[in-house]
Amino acid sequence: MGKRISEWLSKISKGWVALSALVLFLLFSALALPKQAAESELEIGDAGSPDMSFFYSPSELYEMAEAYGEEGRAAYIKARFTFDLVWPLVYLLFLSTAISWINKKSFREGSWWQGVNLVPLLGATFDYLENVATSVVMWRYPGQTAVVVLLAPVFTMVKWVFVGGSFSLLGIGIAAGVWQWAKGRRR
Repeated sequence: MGKRISEWLSKISKGWVALSALVLFLLFSALALPKQAAESELEIGDAGSPDMSFFYSPSELYEMAEAYGEEGRAAYIKARFTFDLVWPLVYLLFLSTAISWINKKSFREGSWWQGVNLVPLLGATFDYLENVATSVVMWRYPGQTAVVVLLAPVFTMVKWVFVGGSFSLLGIGIAAGVWQWAKGRRR
C-alpha cells in the first residue's frame, strides 16, 4: 500500500505541481498562519499551546486547559477543526510533492530515497491525531481523560519528528541534486 502511494506521489509530482504547492505553502504561511496566531493569542493568551511544543506532560496539558478558560478551550477546539484541518494538508502537499520531484532528479529510479516522500504523510497523520487528542482533553476538562492525555504528547512529539524530518529530507534531496548537477557540469 505504501509503495503504491509513494509511486503515485512520484508520478503526479511534476515540476509545476511542486512549484504550485510551494506557492500555496508560502502564501498560507505568510497570510493564514499569522492571522491564526493572532486569533489564538487573543483567545488563549500566552498560556502556550500543545501544537507548538515538542513535548509536554499530561499535567502541563491540563494546566493549559485550565489557563485557557472555558472560552479559550472552545476557541482551541474550533481552531483544531477549522484551520488545523487545512494546514496539515497544505504542508503535506508541499513536502510530499517537493520531496518526490527533487528525489526523482537526485536519486536513481528504484532507490529507497524515492519512498521517503511518505514521511510528510506520517507527519500530517500524527498532526491530526494530536488535534483530536488535545481537543478531547480540552472538551472534557475539568474531567480527566486518562488514556488520551497520555497519548496527546506522544502524538505531538512524533508529529514534529516526521514534519521536521520531512524538511530535512527535502534538504538532503536538494543537496544531492546540486551534487549531481555539479558532477554533470565537470564532465
